Parts: sequence; C-alpha cells; structure tokens
Amino acid sequence: MRRTLLVTLALLAPLTATAHTSAATGCASSVPYVSGEGGYDTYRIPATVTTGRGTVLAFAEGRHNGAGDTGHIDVVLRRSGDGGCTWGPMRVVAAGDGNTRGNPAPVVDPHTGAVVLVTSYNSGAVTEAQIMRGEVTPEQSRGVFVQRSWDDGLHFTPPRDITAEVKPADWRWYATGPGHAVALTRGRHSPRGGAPSRLVVPANYSVAPPAGSSDTGQEAKYYGAHAIYSDDGGRTWHLGFVDDSHDGHDNANESTAAQLPDGRLYFSSRDQNGTSVGDRLDTYSSDGGQTLDRPYAVQHTLDDVPVVEGSVLQLGGMDAPLLFSGPSVPTARRAMAIWSSTDDGTTFTKALTLSPQPAAYSDLVQLGRRTVGILYETGVAGPYETIEFRRLPADEF
Repeated sequence: MRRTLLVTLALLAPLTATAHTSAATGCASSVPYVSGEGGYDTYRIPATVTTGRGTVLAFAEGRHNGAGDTGHIDVVLRRSGDGGCTWGPMRVVAAGDGNTRGNPAPVVDPHTGAVVLVTSYNSGAVTEAQIMRGEVTPEQSRGVFVQRSWDDGLHFTPPRDITAEVKPADWRWYATGPGHAVALTRGRHSPRGGAPSRLVVPANYSVAPPAGSSDTGQEAKYYGAHAIYSDDGGRTWHLGFVDDSHDGHDNANESTAAQLPDGRLYFSSRDQNGTSVGDRLDTYSSDGGQTLDRPYAVQHTLDDVPVVEGSVLQLGGMDAPLLFSGPSVPTARRAMAIWSSTDDGTTFTKALTLSPQPAAYSDLVQLGRRTVGILYETGVAGPYETIEFRRLPADEF
C-alpha cells in the first residue's frame, strides 16, 4: 500500500563517521560525501550500483574550484561492504588534472562481474555554454570515456576514449547519464549461451543551429536525448536512438533508464525548459535502445518535479514496481521524494517524501530483495552541502 512518509534528514556527518542507525534496518542513512572535506569544495552528481559481491559503490564528481560545472573536476568513489551504512576511503577514479571529468554512468556487467564506468570530459578552460555555441576546439570539447574494474571497484583501468564511436562530428555538447546505466537481463539482448548482456547508457547531446538561423546553439531546444550501447562488455560502443526533434516544445536533456519486466527499456528525461507544460519526459524502446517506440512525451503524473535530473529503478520480484526519484517542489530543488508505478511507467504515484530540505540530483539502487537505496544531493541551506545515502524498505513502494 502506498503512503506518503516524512522522514528526518540526517546531515553533515564527517567522512569517517557516516552511519545513522535504525533498529529496523541496521542503519537508515549515511553521508559518504560532505562538501568542503577530502580536498574538494563541493561534491555533486551522484551515481550508485551494487556489485555482484554486494558492495555498494557511490560515485560522485569532486569539484575543486567551486560548485559550478566548469573547471578542475575529478570522478571519485567510495565503497561500502555493509549495504551503505559505512564507507571506505575515497578514491579518485578519473582525475581531471585541471580539466573536467564527470557525469558518471556505472553499470555492472552480469556476464563478467566487471564494473563498467562511462564518463564525460572537456577542457577545464571552457564552459558548457561555449561548447554549445561552437566556440571551442575539438580538443577542448566534450569527449566520452570508458573504464572497467575487475576487483569489485577497488581499482579501475585508465579512461579510454570512445568519442569517435558514439559522438557524431557535428554534435557539440555531450553528457553521459548521469546516474547508473543498465545491463539488459531480459529479452533478446540478455545473456544467452555465455554471451554478454547489452549495456545501455542513457545520454544527451546538442547540435548547431540550422544554416541561416540567428540562434547561437546555446538555446535549450538544441539539446536532445540519446543512448549508447555495448554488446561486448564495454570494449566497443555504438550509438543507439537519437531524439532530434529540436522544436523547443520538448527539450530532452539528462536521461535515465530502467529495463521493465517485459524486456522493454523505459527512458525518463529532464525537459530542459521546453514550452510543453511539465518538466519530465519519457518514452520506451523495444529493441534494447537502438530505436524509440514513440517520441518523448510529457509525463504529467510527475509534474511536481522541477527541471532537474532524476533516477528510475525497476525493482526485482513478482509484480514489483518501477520507481522514480527527484525533488517534489515544481519551482525549487527541495523535498526529495520517490514515486512508484505499477503500470510500467504509464502513471506514477508519490510513495515517499524523504525530507522537506533542499535536494537535487539522485540515483536509486536495489540493495537486496527487501531494501532500496537512494544516493542524493541535499543540505540545510542549499542542496549541494552533502551527498546522503538513504536505505528504505522495499515494501514502502
């Protein structure tokens, strides 16, 4: 049975003492990232997965110079062996070295158990606006990289450039995820006869204005969602569907995906200031992310969500729901909530409000049959003070 539940937000715990206990679950929440600690000004852009060994991986961007999206940014990671109650030391997975590395999109390959991490890059000297206006060199512009870990997230291979495989030459902006990617376990792209599962990474991009236009390319209508996929465990990558409407009505931007029980992929996207009423868009793919079943359309049962990244997660088990997480105040990034859908994303009902406090980006993860985790940005004065991990009973949804 669904019900709205208000739970107290626990904040500002140091990096070395992160658990907040609960008799019902062993722990209710922890705080793996506190802005200003560990050598970073701000931590942002959470992404989380659970490995085949049950280790919870919490990725984020470690931003050296401030809370903004530009400059020296590393991809960092903390690991938890107890379901997100306590966390090991922070590690740098992809060092910016003065440049911008971020938008972590991790996925666990069910065929090999490897953790596959796809991220984005650009020169630390340029901004998203400059990239969208076409004012940067190819070397300064956005690139796409992949890494793999064979030891449960302890170590990762160096970032390997896959830009030429997945970014057409005329694209300007490019961003993976952010949030966890998807390994297909049902349908014709699931593992068969020892073959790898398809790995699908939702992403977004931008293009230049048409010839003769007075636009610069920075306008939100030039954003579009797309997906990339790998059928060999992340060795090679391919461009999947591309949303290329660019009409200013529905401006699909940061995207997330889940595989439904019938094998289809459900895609949910931030609508970047489109003229349509509503801030969440969604669609489906029946062929593993290569094409869309229909264009992106507004998901009106999520109209409470502001313009922000969100996360989706299909729970396992008989008649299990599809979950969505995001802030729940249409005009502000605050009041992180989780919605539940029992009809494969056709409609959502709010099931849980975590706190009335400021909140922004989030990522959902299943911790076992009975527990769901959410890694999300939150704080007291603003939403980027901490990244908290909350453990929730699955039967709340």
